[in-house]
Amino acid sequence: MQKKELGKKGEEIAHRFLKNKGYRIIERNYVCKMGEVDIIAREKDTFVFIEVKTRRSTAFGPPQMAVDQRKQEQLSRAALYFLKAKRLEGVKARFDVVAILLGPEGEEINLIRDAFDLQWR
Repeated sequence: MQKKELGKKGEEIAHRFLKNKGYRIIERNYVCKMGEVDIIAREKDTFVFIEVKTRRSTAFGPPQMAVDQRKQEQLSRAALYFLKAKRLEGVKARFDVVAILLGPEGEEINLIRDAFDLQWR
């Protein structure tokens, strides 16, 4: 499975998983001049900006380790842009990460709620 296919499969798995957890999906693959957010959802009164990371093994660490400082900053900028564009500056918001491991024994899904704080430089 190529990297792009793996990412797409992971996003499909995350989408189903989040819906089953009660998240209301607002947008998928949101792209703006500040970057991209895999999934934007609402959970109760909170907007949630979700990064999905999918791997086939942990040879290079667990999937969530790929959400490094640079990625957190990019997600923060895109989330702020989204909120401003939709005139939602005063709402509650957070960042979640869905880490998916597609190993020989099946899917392992790890939801990391409130994975990091707003990152700004």
